[in-house]
Amino acid sequence: MDYLKAFVVGGLFCIIGQVLIDKTKLTPARILVAYVVSGVVLGAIGVYGPLAEWAGAGATVPLTGFGYALAKGVKEAVAEKGLLGALTGGVTSTAGGVAAAIFLGVLVAFLFKPKPKS
Repeated sequence: MDYLKAFVVGGLFCIIGQVLIDKTKLTPARILVAYVVSGVVLGAIGVYGPLAEWAGAGATVPLTGFGYALAKGVKEAVAEKGLLGALTGGVTSTAGGVAAAIFLGVLVAFLFKPKPKS
């Protein structure tokens, strides 16, 4: 059942993104930023936490989950370290995911020979 919930919620995020690409003049970069900011805002008002707990990876893996992780890390760091936590909390909470993305990107670049578009 966990897999089904993750699939449905992640799929809904994908559907929303595809509709935004097809029906609006928004660029993919603006949609990406909107997803991250939406995760921050929904996390700040307390809506995204229960969704992430219920849907699991379907809510934490997409870009909205990255925004939620940033906001959650800042909130926890501010409670622990004060104002300095506002500067360090987001970086600390998302460091593992960012490091994994960089490492895997470099690994794939070494394993496969990229070709430019012609």
